[in-house]
Amino acid sequence: MTGEGVSGSVAEACGAGRGPGRPRDDEMDDRILDAALSFIDAGEELTVSRLVERAGVSRAALYRRWPTLTDLLVAALDVGRTVPPGLPEEVDLQQEFLMRFLGVSEGRVDPDYPEARFRQRIRLMMADRELQRAYWESHVARRRVPVEDALRAGVARGELRPDLDVEAAMDLLAGVVYYQLVVRGEAINSAGSRARVRAAVDLVWRGMAAPGSPG
Repeated sequence: MTGEGVSGSVAEACGAGRGPGRPRDDEMDDRILDAALSFIDAGEELTVSRLVERAGVSRAALYRRWPTLTDLLVAALDVGRTVPPGLPEEVDLQQEFLMRFLGVSEGRVDPDYPEARFRQRIRLMMADRELQRAYWESHVARRRVPVEDALRAGVARGELRPDLDVEAAMDLLAGVVYYQLVVRGEAINSAGSRARVRAAVDLVWRGMAAPGSPG
């Protein structure tokens, strides 16, 4: 990916930000995001010039919506991802975490997020720390909140140990899935990956469970 508009605001170069402007057009937003995803999913180089040509929009229209190419990439890479719902107190927290938040039951990290796109996301972010941090701050950190809240609720109910470091536990549990995809290079829906994720979550949960808890 080239740096055409990747870092720093380029909106001013096209007059963006000089006034309130026109209301955003959701259809145009979708057209730009779809064009960006067509490059990402194909593993093709994405530049502003190529993007505006494929989307059929002006640079000014692009910059009004996303001041930098990094901003646009962050938005495009999160298309199809959702913030998980909170958990009711009466559920089996370990099983719900395994099935709903790690996606083992569906064999997917997220039902509407293709694994191929996930791999492209990893590739792009490992090459661009600014993009990685922007995606973390605007999307990933927000998506973790319901999951971390569920773990804190487990602590409050006495199911999980009182000294549990919730953020570290979340990193560890989510890392189990990432390891299968990024390090082992296996699909999350393979029998081996699903078995390893289940075994690892069970192992980690034993260390997270409060003394005397069934977990």
